Amino acid sequence: MRALIQRVSQAAVLVDGESLGQIGPGLVVFVGISREDDEADADYIVSKIVNLRIFSDEGGRFNLSALDIEAQLLVISQFTLYADTRKGRRPSFTDAGLPEDAAKLFDVTLGKFKQTGLAVETGRFQAHMLVSIENDGPVTIMLDSEDRNRPHRG
Repeated sequence: MRALIQRVSQAAVLVDGESLGQIGPGLVVFVGISREDDEADADYIVSKIVNLRIFSDEGGRFNLSALDIEAQLLVISQFTLYADTRKGRRPSFTDAGLPEDAAKLFDVTLGKFKQTGLAVETGRFQAHMLVSIENDGPVTIMLDSEDRNRPHRG
């Protein structure tokens, strides 16, 4: 499972002109699900995101997490995080999860975000969405659940 997170001062998502979710200060979380992902991947991604210290303390240092500041979350499904661009000019999405399987795991992931007690908004799975983001920093970080199985440097 991959997640691209952006620290924002505000964000919103529209589908067919309808506002589905809107947040103030917090995180926009784009979630991509692969064919190999399961609930353990969701556990890793959710825990990592809500505990990642990417919000500034009074000294301007990244010392606070989403949980510390009670950040709002806008969680959006995005299969394109599994684009393979190594060959040709058209991305391949063969590593992305099948829609029916990915939808179920995305719902599980949303539930896990909600269990943290943070306010969670979302778009609509498999819909064409317009996402407005006011990136704060800018701070943008990519996470991959496969990283938990890789050795740490140093």
